[in-house]
Amino acid sequence: MKQHALRIMLWVLVPGGLLVGGSAHGDARRPNVLFILVDDLRPQIGCYGAAGMVTPHLDGLAGRGVRFDRAYANNAICGASRASMLSGLRPTPTRFVTYDARVTADAPGVPTLATTFKRHGYHTVSNGKVYHNHDDDLEGWSEPPWLPSYEVDINIWWATEESRALDAREGTQGPAFEAAALPEDVYPDAQIASRTIEDLRRLSQQDKPFFLACGFVKPHLPFVAPQAYWGLYPADSVKLPDNMHFPYRLPEAFAYNWGELRRYFGVPKEGPLPPDLALTLIRGYYACVSFVDAQVGRVISELDALGLADNTVVVLWSDHGFQLGEHGFWCKHTDFEVATRIPLIVVAPGIEGSRATTRLVESVDVYPTLCELVGLPTPEHLQGRSFVALLHDTEAEHKDAVFTRHWRSDAIRTDRYRYLETRADGGRGELQGAGLFDLEKDPGENVNVATEPRYAAVVEELRSRLTRHREAHFHALPPAEAP
Repeated sequence: MKQHALRIMLWVLVPGGLLVGGSAHGDARRPNVLFILVDDLRPQIGCYGAAGMVTPHLDGLAGRGVRFDRAYANNAICGASRASMLSGLRPTPTRFVTYDARVTADAPGVPTLATTFKRHGYHTVSNGKVYHNHDDDLEGWSEPPWLPSYEVDINIWWATEESRALDAREGTQGPAFEAAALPEDVYPDAQIASRTIEDLRRLSQQDKPFFLACGFVKPHLPFVAPQAYWGLYPADSVKLPDNMHFPYRLPEAFAYNWGELRRYFGVPKEGPLPPDLALTLIRGYYACVSFVDAQVGRVISELDALGLADNTVVVLWSDHGFQLGEHGFWCKHTDFEVATRIPLIVVAPGIEGSRATTRLVESVDVYPTLCELVGLPTPEHLQGRSFVALLHDTEAEHKDAVFTRHWRSDAIRTDRYRYLETRADGGRGELQGAGLFDLEKDPGENVNVATEPRYAAVVEELRSRLTRHREAHFHALPPAEAP
């Protein structure tokens, strides 16, 4: 570490079993935290078994730490998921519901993750898309949140004038994908990486530990990445999923029209996508994943160059998964496995790398985990559970179920099953449909077995558990409003 080269280092043991360095003439310095957030990233990464993906830097990061193979977002929509994770509170029918959910509106006065770190001596910094609304939770940051320069919404940014001209047409947004031979530094994610690198250099000169959040935008729609990244995935190498059909015997109440994609130029307003367009979109998504991978690599390389890696906790997290034609769906906004399962990688001082765990974890577990990792007291309001034990022993006990929701739908996911319910009144009213998937026999969630007699006891058990979950978290709420 350049800034500590002339210091005598002391080491102390903090809660969680990590060694923390400090100077001889000051209090023990807690580990820094580099928190990398990626938008709409399903585990479409080489280290997660996604064959053909070019993600060397994400794979390398997993080699340094622990990969969580069954991590789940609590809400499959950007703003709601981020507000939930960063506040440590579960989403409900009236809290963290929409894409633009705000902590300051839905959970006023609750100390967020950034606030807790700031109150305990950390210099907290937000770059890029951390919250959906960059002006949310301003008190949690030691300096104003930073966004790259852009002319339209950061999620929608196109690089070429031709695409922007299409976006200017009345009644539609611009194209859903773009490949241009332009310098990388014109793209927001490259700018976010550059800013984070600058901040690492700046913060490395401070005596205070830092909590640096770096939020990348892609692979969020539109699938905009430099042409070189599209070239990593030749058109003939991309395949359609083999289950582009609605799950058999599942009630139509779970049907979903993926309006997020349909608003883009050239996308049909109803019905399935033409196969050629579907393949191009999948290819564009892959290109964006590799583009983000390269930006993550730039940031981690700088962390190494500055000598900070040995005393920095690195977390890579995505706000939810993404459907690429599975079940005939696109985007997120459902409680299916492919929409809720996320990549989660944790690297920490004293933690052995190149390991993975199949234990169930969920986004609300991240906040208490980070507190324990660096030795901070855990706020009483948190509704998740620290998984630090899994970092030391990947077979340790943690949870036997996680819970996800989106608007009217709630689901419980256990080791073997996913049980879903959709109800009126934002998820609190009359039952409109139920589904059960046996993930051991049907990992693609293609056949609803909820009505089969041999699964009756499973349905009853999971329905009861989901009801108890609602009763514990959805009480005393005002009438719901549609997202």
